Amino acid sequence: MKKAFTLAEVLVTLGIIGVVSAMTVPTLMQNYQRQSYVTQLHKVYNEFSQALTQYQTDRNAVNLTEAGLNSKDAVDTFIKKYFRVVQECDSMDDCFADEYKTLQGSSDTSYSRDVKSFVLASGASIRPSYATDGSNFKLLNVGIDVNGKKGPNILGRDFIFFAVYKNALIDDYTNDVNDNAPLTEEARDNMFNSECNAGASGSSWGCFGKILNDNWEMTY
Repeated sequence: MKKAFTLAEVLVTLGIIGVVSAMTVPTLMQNYQRQSYVTQLHKVYNEFSQALTQYQTDRNAVNLTEAGLNSKDAVDTFIKKYFRVVQECDSMDDCFADEYKTLQGSSDTSYSRDVKSFVLASGASIRPSYATDGSNFKLLNVGIDVNGKKGPNILGRDFIFFAVYKNALIDDYTNDVNDNAPLTEEARDNMFNSECNAGASGSSWGCFGKILNDNWEMTY
């Protein structure tokens, strides 16, 4: 005589599967989404790195300043020449989402929206700001929404800032004007803890450095 599962046994098994799924699926989805953001960010990073190197090579210069990347107008010209731009905006208002949140859910107001912005063919929005902030080495503050106006519009998820330095390297930024790229892992972690992960008191910096330290993974 063949044995079969009773209805009660089947229901119990389905119940267990349901509980396990409810516990694991959200985490799997979050991990997938985070990796998707990192993949898109890495694509923009590579595009920027290649463009900076080509810009410097085309001018036979030893650094970006010597190559001519020394003003807001020069930055705009660089973007339009070396990137596939599909939309150009006088500020962030038309190229980016209306509002961004921090990782803790508060409104992120640590950056200026009055910066000329662009939407790339990849769908990413960028706001490259020529702002040395007294730094000896940093040239640009670049805000990136890896998927444009689409959600979740959260700093540290789909909205990331990185800095471009005179030596054509891309990294995070610290409050020490004498820091140059590449930054140390300690400096990046300090910025993440004091800025990106600091809630309402934080700023737009520190998230990118954490991703670099964790080998292009969004572990936070």
